[in-house]
Amino acid sequence: MQAVNRARSALTRAAIRARQRNEGPPRTTRDSLAQWARANVPDRDLIVLSNREPYSHRRNGDGLVAVRNAGGLTVALDAVMQALGGVWVAHGSGEADRDAVDANDRVACPPGKPRYTLRRLWLDAEEQAGYYSGFANSALWPLCHVVYVRPRFELSDWEQYQAVNRRFAEAAVAEAAGRPALVFIQDYHLALAARYIKEARPDIQVALFWHIPWPNPEAFRVLPWGRDILEGMLANDVLGFHIRRHALNFLDSVSEALEARVDVERMAVDRGGRRTWVRPFAISVDAEELGALAELPETVKAAERIRRDWRLEDCKVILGVDRLDYTKGLSERFAGIERLLEKYPEWQGRLAFVQIGVPSRIELPEYRAVGESVREWTQKLNDRFPRAGGPTVVLIEGNLDFRELVPYYRLADLCTVTSLHDGMNLVAKEYVAASPDLDGALVLSPFTGAARELARAWIVSPYDREDLADSMHQALVAPVEERRERMRVLRETVLRRNIFDWTLEVLDTIVGLGLQTPEPAASPAAPAPASTPPVIEPRS
Repeated sequence: MQAVNRARSALTRAAIRARQRNEGPPRTTRDSLAQWARANVPDRDLIVLSNREPYSHRRNGDGLVAVRNAGGLTVALDAVMQALGGVWVAHGSGEADRDAVDANDRVACPPGKPRYTLRRLWLDAEEQAGYYSGFANSALWPLCHVVYVRPRFELSDWEQYQAVNRRFAEAAVAEAAGRPALVFIQDYHLALAARYIKEARPDIQVALFWHIPWPNPEAFRVLPWGRDILEGMLANDVLGFHIRRHALNFLDSVSEALEARVDVERMAVDRGGRRTWVRPFAISVDAEELGALAELPETVKAAERIRRDWRLEDCKVILGVDRLDYTKGLSERFAGIERLLEKYPEWQGRLAFVQIGVPSRIELPEYRAVGESVREWTQKLNDRFPRAGGPTVVLIEGNLDFRELVPYYRLADLCTVTSLHDGMNLVAKEYVAASPDLDGALVLSPFTGAARELARAWIVSPYDREDLADSMHQALVAPVEERRERMRVLRETVLRRNIFDWTLEVLDTIVGLGLQTPEPAASPAAPAPASTPPVIEPRS
């Protein structure tokens, strides 16, 4: 039976590789992913764990309104959960979230067309401060990004991080309710959750996808609780990163910090009688949905209304969409816009820059400083380069519903992504997917995972102010044929490998590689094998 399952998984992986080469079967769709899941994992529940929720609720008069959160991770996984069903456990942070749930803290999603269940977990102010603002975003986040912000390590934050990770794990075990399950954990907020899940239910298959970069071992070793983080992550059956470099950095960190057999060729770690597979999986977006949304009459009308409201009719529009985060290169972007207007004065009065800034982690001083800097830059550029029709820089601070965001993608002549360090950056892929008319251009930082796939964008370092200004100018004045050819290739890339392909790769890896057990230790230095936890096999 195992041989049959391995053969079937091998065929699936061959089909995946063929899709990546643009050969063979068509790209994975929502329906084909659901069909695959019914055939390969019919006997287990899918449970997703993430800090952020896909939908939040707010009050609207006497009623409630659901908002689809616009973050790249939640939008992408929402499409997956709509295809596969299951339970998504996340922190309920919306102002009216408690009013929307049932007695078990559950709410059906998406609103009006339920396909899966959202289970909300409530965190008090102390938990939020220690686990999220503290350890996750003051220690792990700056540690993993090369942006020269010093991480802060506090014992109380670490203790809250452990406690909240255990709460998420307990929620996952409770949702499994004794049944076979596959738990898919998201990101650096929940590095320890797999360990706690396996303590309670060693039979549950668990995978973690790490959405941010992984540092080199020399940087990682400064973390006081680094061994604990690595041990928690190695409780997963499969670990995913966006790019191979980050996966190799993780293996190097394990090799230096723990007694374990690290197999770089197979991308696996054997420790304590169990094996963890480490793989690069480049996440993507639901490109077809974005393209369809961009072509809806109401989207076109919304884009026209935005142009009228800000008097952009006679302007080229540059767009930025980011959380107000120090990793996004916002000061560098504004400096590039300033240099563009200085170096190419013909754009003065004929160019507008729209920056959508989503407030983020405002309880941390580093993030408040980013917001203040962006507002100062906006005032400075509007004073230096006035435009008769309206402001040269339009700054929109707020959380937009995803459907409110698409018209901005639609109207932009150029989208800028200037991250100083980013695991992937889905804004780049969203903008490309939302440009079905091929009328757009993308300026993209090489320090994003997306740059490895979107090579036909204008790739430019945000640290090089002159080159950034020149690249934006070139993208705006390039012949129509060149702009369309570049955008056509970019769209083919995101259409050919979408969020459903990513999910199929991850799940197929869990199902296929999870059947393989560690080989005997090659040397006395490696830990002695213990009993291998039972693994649920897919049924024919």
